[in-house]
Amino acid sequence: MRGSMLYFINDYSEGAAPEILDKLQESNLSKQAGYGSDEFCISAKEKIKEAIKTDAEIFFVSGGTQANKIVIGSILKNYEGVIAADTGHISVHEAGAIENTGHKVFGLKSENGKLAADTVKRFCRDFYADVNHEHMVYPGMVYISQPTEYGTLYSKNELEEIRSVCAEYNIPFFIDGARLAYALGSSECDTGLEDIAKLCDVFYIGGTKCGALIGEAIVFTNKVLSKHFFTNMKLFGAVLAKGRLLGIQFDTLFSNDLYKKLGKKGVDAAMKIKKALIEKGYELYIDSPTNQQFIVVDDTARDRLSKDIGFGFMETLSNGKHVIRFCTSWATENEDVERLISIL
Repeated sequence: MRGSMLYFINDYSEGAAPEILDKLQESNLSKQAGYGSDEFCISAKEKIKEAIKTDAEIFFVSGGTQANKIVIGSILKNYEGVIAADTGHISVHEAGAIENTGHKVFGLKSENGKLAADTVKRFCRDFYADVNHEHMVYPGMVYISQPTEYGTLYSKNELEEIRSVCAEYNIPFFIDGARLAYALGSSECDTGLEDIAKLCDVFYIGGTKCGALIGEAIVFTNKVLSKHFFTNMKLFGAVLAKGRLLGIQFDTLFSNDLYKKLGKKGVDAAMKIKKALIEKGYELYIDSPTNQQFIVVDDTARDRLSKDIGFGFMETLSNGKHVIRFCTSWATENEDVERLISIL
């Protein structure tokens, strides 16, 4: 039931797409094998392979931080660290999950949430130029998010450039797709799932923020890196006995183009809000083409808006103003968008 407060805090405030709930109910009493060997997980994996147009090893886990921790912890050697943007999720909002696996996060300077290929190359070049580099933590992977934590998108060319640097230094390229549906749903996105699959070694398809109750699909297109990955999932406590819960959801999300449709719905709502923000004279903190919109407000505007709208607080700037976020989702309804616009 919707309350009087408008919720634009995040993209996981609601439960799940009705199609998923229907399928869960429909299949509820079906007897299935455990640990991801059920017919739904098998079907979902095949549908994902069809969508990315390449062979891959696919694994389902329950959440994004869990996915990042297991992928990075499984691939890196014990003397290696991972390169990420200083604003990246693993750098800021995972409570040291990666460090907890024994691996350092190299948080490099980003622009609009994005890590530039030149920045990565300079870091790797300088590392190997140091005569004492064998006494140091090696760069062993590059991690980015698509879209970024600030809603921005990497172009296909930018991804190709990062991929080229990774190839030069023989390190894997990992793409966090927690909000991938909202990248695919943006008119400014020039990369499809098949492009993502070709350009990186491993990525994951976000479900939790994109219409599922819970769940992320980890996709290894470089299957050499997935050796014994299931066992590592078990070690990290990520294997569900009722793996069907995740399989049913991704089997549904990858039927009838539902995943992209849900992403587009969220982005369309955000673009309507963005247009209104600009028309009403708000200062955009960043120009985001996806479901997260960031604006700069003073104390008065923040306090006024917070009476009726739930939004995300990001940071306080040096001038005393605040960056806040309006986040839409697969479930955002037009009536809520119109109410938000009337309050702005």
